[in-house]
Amino acid sequence: MITLGSVAKHGRGWLPLIGLNALIGSAVTLALPTILGRSVDAIVAGTGYTPWLMAAAGLIALGIVASLVDAFAGAACVAETTAWLRHRLVRQIVHSGPQGTRDFETGDLVTRVSANATDAAQAGPAAVTAVAAIAPPAGSLVLLAVIDPWLAAAFFGGVLLVVAVLWTFARRTADVSLAYQETQGRIASLLSESLTGIRTIAAAGTTDREERRILGLLPELHKHGVVTWRILARSGAQAAVVGPLVLVAVLAVGGLQVVAGRITAGELFAASQYAVLGAGLGNLTGVIGEIARAKAGVHRAAEVLSIDPIAHGTLAIPAGPGHLTFDGVSVVAGGNVLLDNVNLDLPGGATVAVVGPSGAGKSVLAAVAARLRDPSVGQVSLDGVPLRAVSRRALRSAVGCAFERPQLVGRTIGEAIEPHAVSPVRTLAAARATHAHDFVSRLPDGYFTSLRKAPMSGGERQRLGLARAWSAHRLLVLDDATSSLDTATELQISRTLTEDRHHRTRLIVTHRPATAARADLVVWLDHGRVRAVAPHADLWQNSSYREVFG
Repeated sequence: MITLGSVAKHGRGWLPLIGLNALIGSAVTLALPTILGRSVDAIVAGTGYTPWLMAAAGLIALGIVASLVDAFAGAACVAETTAWLRHRLVRQIVHSGPQGTRDFETGDLVTRVSANATDAAQAGPAAVTAVAAIAPPAGSLVLLAVIDPWLAAAFFGGVLLVVAVLWTFARRTADVSLAYQETQGRIASLLSESLTGIRTIAAAGTTDREERRILGLLPELHKHGVVTWRILARSGAQAAVVGPLVLVAVLAVGGLQVVAGRITAGELFAASQYAVLGAGLGNLTGVIGEIARAKAGVHRAAEVLSIDPIAHGTLAIPAGPGHLTFDGVSVVAGGNVLLDNVNLDLPGGATVAVVGPSGAGKSVLAAVAARLRDPSVGQVSLDGVPLRAVSRRALRSAVGCAFERPQLVGRTIGEAIEPHAVSPVRTLAAARATHAHDFVSRLPDGYFTSLRKAPMSGGERQRLGLARAWSAHRLLVLDDATSSLDTATELQISRTLTEDRHHRTRLIVTHRPATAARADLVVWLDHGRVRAVAPHADLWQNSSYREVFG
């Protein structure tokens, strides 16, 4: 489990350097008033003051160097910690798959990985800075006690008030920072949704309504921002009042002590500088604000890292025809039964169509078969081996998936088909088998055409999605993956699938009766239950079955 402390500790070598520079800065801050006070006394006495002034100049130079090193070390620490945290988050998200991330919106996840990870990475430097900030006031209290105990008493009373102000500020700003980040994530989620369907929005002429929907959360974001600034302003005002009180109290007591001859003018000057250090504690509101934002960022990162990723076994899939079995499989999500006690024994090498009305559980069945999600009860086996026991590499090599709206990944068309670029021959063979080669060959740079710039229809994207899944050697799971194809192309691909020379099992979710007719078997689903398993011609005699296709 990730915590604020574990994120802070990841600063490793940078944190000691930041701490060392903070101590050097504190030492300079504490020593400088005494040195300047001695200079004042030397000037008043008319004795040699040059050594004291040179010492003061040396301390100032040392403080400047320490500040520069601290700035560099702090930036480097935040950068490295951010990179480490983002790597963990991205790895967790990718390995969790659709099942693990279904409770998170896409835009919200992007916000957690980008902005919130940077906030969380501030934990180490901010914590070191906050701890180091205690040294000057503590040292000031000790040095004031050396000069005169009454000065220390006046200083201590004022500092307690400043600490009370900071404590109240830290407690109030933590919750507000988390609420602000969560609202940012919700706005990003709405924007992500709109970008996905931007063509539909433009075609429907609902851009103004969509803009209002996305920006409808701005008042809430504004409210959290205003509360944050009010807390900051209130605490700043309180610190601005309490700070001078510390200085006035120390100067008043010091003036009386000078008149009484108990301290010198130089010691009064040093005491005033130490009082300023105590008053300066009020400036820690910025650092405390960083810690609050870091705490909120860590909290949001921890929610992602607490996802249980899909665990894989170590077994390989033995040689076999692709015999697929569902043994008492049920899937329950959010209290809804998506699949209910499904038992199937599908022969290897067969073409199996999955049909049913909307909401029957067809896509859920396909996802379970491809192990994109696990059943709540029961198990799925391929050639006698439970999918849970199969290693990730063996599973993804054996099972290929294509979807209605494939998300193509890669720099070029070729990489979208074969991400690992194992063999150009395999890429070409997959493209030819799925009839993607027909349009790819017409592109200016063929398979080297930039994926982002390639003009493609929905059907062409589906063909690339099919080509990407084609290399699987045991099971092809197609979830409505030919719905955007024209009738002629769909017929060609269906013929390729049904006459597959690789003899793989093909599980095809479809809404087309022609596709079901070409399949060896049809699994008819209704409300998550298997209503029948039989050839299409046999089921066609049932009027309820015919109604599935409209």
